[in-house]
Amino acid sequence: MESVRMYRTAPLGKRPRWWTELPLIAVVYALYSAGRLLVRGDVQSAVDHGLAILDLEKSFRINFEHPLNRLFTDHPALGIPADFAYASLHYLLTPALLVWAFKRRPDDYRRLRSWLMISTLIGLIGFTLLPTCPPRLLDPAEGFVDTMRMYAEYGWWGGDASAPRGLGGMTNQYAAMPSLHVGWALWCGVVMFRHMRSAWAKIAGVAYPLAIALVVMGTANHYFLDAVAGCAVMGVGALLAGPTVRLADRIRSRVSRSAGPATETSRPSAGKEDAAETTGTPAHVGAGCDTSAGTALSGASAGMSAGSGTPAGDGSRGAPERLREAEASDQFPRQPTPGEAGDSRPDGAAAAAR
Repeated sequence: MESVRMYRTAPLGKRPRWWTELPLIAVVYALYSAGRLLVRGDVQSAVDHGLAILDLEKSFRINFEHPLNRLFTDHPALGIPADFAYASLHYLLTPALLVWAFKRRPDDYRRLRSWLMISTLIGLIGFTLLPTCPPRLLDPAEGFVDTMRMYAEYGWWGGDASAPRGLGGMTNQYAAMPSLHVGWALWCGVVMFRHMRSAWAKIAGVAYPLAIALVVMGTANHYFLDAVAGCAVMGVGALLAGPTVRLADRIRSRVSRSAGPATETSRPSAGKEDAAETTGTPAHVGAGCDTSAGTALSGASAGMSAGSGTPAGDGSRGAPERLREAEASDQFPRQPTPGEAGDSRPDGAAAAAR
């Protein structure tokens, strides 16, 4: 009968709980939205920052938003889909991929979620320090056309960025630097390319960020440098995501330890653990014969205490109680063995002599 080996496996990591994740994401997004509204800043300063960015791009001939905006305004077949993409995908695909990562990639979810949140908060700092007027709100002499206003009859948006009609006061139109449309699209692209197995998903992971970068410039919602800044913000967020998750784990472990031993999983004592391991593997005794683990353990303990010279009650774990001292009434007369020293006669002769 073959022995059965028992293997121990490491405990599985705990999956994040949706009832803690949803409030966390809601709080961060609420802070982000409220922060955008509170830091609208001075309109003239925002216009000056926008003109400074445009002048810098013209100096290096990287003002790609000019030809793209003309292309989208001259060809509605490009401009209208671009407006729909700008007004919807930012708010649909990003949370959809976040839910997908929660369900399908639980080991990577916390890092991906932390990366997105940290980058978003860094973007909020950028809106605060550098309010920027987008190209579509500059003076028409700069050569830009607001495609969202031009094609508003085809969608639900009005002239206030991607906000639905009548809700323009709920958004900050001067929060253009950095472009989180491009930043979040880059996050989505990384999730699709690195964590999805389909070849089409990987192609979409490369195409989607590039398409959104063209969309935000062609619709005159962002400058090229806004898109570059959005990618830079996501890079910083990616670097900080790992340390943030590790710091959160250390804080959680310290809180659980300070809460008391009741919150910790009790570890079985050494004696019980050894007994469990002994029970799991049958003992081989004799010439290939199996016997129960408990019997083998009893026999081995008895043999050690009787034949090895080790006292039975030496204080070691699992040792039986010390045998009581033998009394005089318990002793039996010792029988001489044949051939013992001092009596070399045969057994018969010794009996006749007695």
